[in-house]
Amino acid sequence: MNVFLMYKDRDFDEQADLPWNHKALEQDLELQTVFDAMARDDRFVLEVVNKAVLLSLQDVETIRYRQGILSDCISNPQVIRELYNLTLEAIKRKRESWFGGYSRYYPSSILYGAVGLLHSFVDLLRQLRVIAEQQSNAFRSEGFGSLFAMLRSELSEEYLGLISGQLRELRLRKGALISARLGEGNKGTEYVLRRPNKRPAWLKRLLSKTPTTCTFRIADRDEGGARALSEMKDQGINPVANALAQSADHILSFFTMLRAELAFYIGCLNLHETLTLKGQPVCMPDPTAEHDRVHAFAGLYDASLALTMDGTVVGSDVQADEKELVFITGANQGGKSTFLRSIGLAQLMMQCGMFVPAQSFRANICNGVFTHYRRKEDTTMNSGKFEEELVRMSEIVDHLKENSLILFNESFAATNEREGSEIARQIVAALLDKRVKVFFVTHMYELARGFYDRNTDGTIFLRAERRDDGTRTFKMVEGEPLQTSYGRDLYDKIFAEEQAAGALSA
Repeated sequence: MNVFLMYKDRDFDEQADLPWNHKALEQDLELQTVFDAMARDDRFVLEVVNKAVLLSLQDVETIRYRQGILSDCISNPQVIRELYNLTLEAIKRKRESWFGGYSRYYPSSILYGAVGLLHSFVDLLRQLRVIAEQQSNAFRSEGFGSLFAMLRSELSEEYLGLISGQLRELRLRKGALISARLGEGNKGTEYVLRRPNKRPAWLKRLLSKTPTTCTFRIADRDEGGARALSEMKDQGINPVANALAQSADHILSFFTMLRAELAFYIGCLNLHETLTLKGQPVCMPDPTAEHDRVHAFAGLYDASLALTMDGTVVGSDVQADEKELVFITGANQGGKSTFLRSIGLAQLMMQCGMFVPAQSFRANICNGVFTHYRRKEDTTMNSGKFEEELVRMSEIVDHLKENSLILFNESFAATNEREGSEIARQIVAALLDKRVKVFFVTHMYELARGFYDRNTDGTIFLRAERRDDGTRTFKMVEGEPLQTSYGRDLYDKIFAEEQAAGALSA
């Protein structure tokens, strides 16, 4: 039985390696805040969503496949949580059963443990089938349609009843009927566990002309005979015990995979509930092919910020279709870094099949997301800050592919503006030549102005909005780069607050 809730034709790989830059992504995009909100203290969900989000999908069809399943989950959250709890119960029952451990060395113990575990699994499988029968009409996605159809066809009541009956017989409460042949040297061979004969009625037995069964009894103190009989019994039940053990493992693997794939959607439900309770909008994004240059959204905000602050977070509206380069400039503390983080986070969420934190969002899929953010000074003094930036840039270039997305945040500002601007200009130009989409937050006026003066169609310039009175709206609006970042606003605000505090203390 296959789950296939993450891919149409294969299982989710929990053991897949994370991208080489996953630690940088987690740090720069503050992914841990989002992961924690998705997990809600469930460590297994945390592990799954970490893999699923960072292992971005590269085809639109699979993204839409997951979106359809997630839409069903959002519409039927209680059913999804009930399914997930059934998988947890299956794993709990396996952990509490006698099946496994040292019992695997003895056929009788294997048989006993497998029968008990399979009997408890039949009850859970029956509950799965009931859910599939009762809830299938409420689900519209291809993934759940296939899963529920499989559960209904493979787990009919007749089939489960047959299994239950056979498991009762395999408990061997009345002993084991085993046939064998005499082999070379009169040694027993071809041991086979047989279904016990049904005893005829007493009158039929009395009138029967067939010979009575011969019986051989072992003396109570005959340890060798008892050991030989036990060995013969083990040889008879060994093939059946192994078959049952494999069946138990197969059903357990189904529940384990169902748990893993549902864990991703449980995480999505948790995040969806949290954001909607905060009054923040979410939407299903519209992904397009990677060779397109599409980036348009309304009300896009940083989900990690929304999860850590009271009140609603301001979103931005941007139309950047047919653009490969986006420069973000403007006032200090105007929300530029937060906006950049929202771009990267939304891209990752879209490309793992999730909703995104926005009123609407449309973008082409990217062949990898990369970040080059400003870092703290190297305390070991092994390298200067600017050298460290260049080393990291070199590592990124080694992994970049066509149609990737890279986010720069105040990069190459550790040297003087002229040198930093020239280095950044050459790097950005080379990236554009290789069809890499670039978002660049910078205070280097010479860098931004140089690209602005070229007036190329593939570039858009955004600015952190600042009102005439110095108020920051934390929205990004289209606008040419300015020579000032309005640091004086912050200076006046800080000293005004200190003067006010001093007056109060006086």
